[in-house]
Amino acid sequence: MRKNFTDVDLNRSVGNLLRLGVILSVITSLIGFIKLFTEGFKMPKKYTSLDMGSSSEKVWGMFWNSLCKGEGMAIIQLGILLLIFTPLVRIIFALIGYLKEKDYVYVVISSIVLAIMAVSFFTGYAH
Repeated sequence: MRKNFTDVDLNRSVGNLLRLGVILSVITSLIGFIKLFTEGFKMPKKYTSLDMGSSSEKVWGMFWNSLCKGEGMAIIQLGILLLIFTPLVRIIFALIGYLKEKDYVYVVISSIVLAIMAVSFFTGYAH
């Protein structure tokens, strides 16, 4: 016999999800800091590589390229991204929970919050 999904179950699951996201972010960032320390972090001699006018595709491309090479700074950035995505995943998780509970007022509210977060995230590079 299957137990019904309750508010207590949803709150516990969301709490565990947030804890897991923060723990993964901290562990990933610590690994990045250790890797960066062993690489002998040096400031760049030419600051043209830090051009803020770069397109988002170029920035993401440089990030993925550095991450695939296992560079410490990219691993730290991955940890920060995990921390940023944790609340986003929490809202998606809660939205699914509210759908299971058939609590459509919270489904609408969660959908609006999710849309606002998605728009702000994807338009963050707009100048």
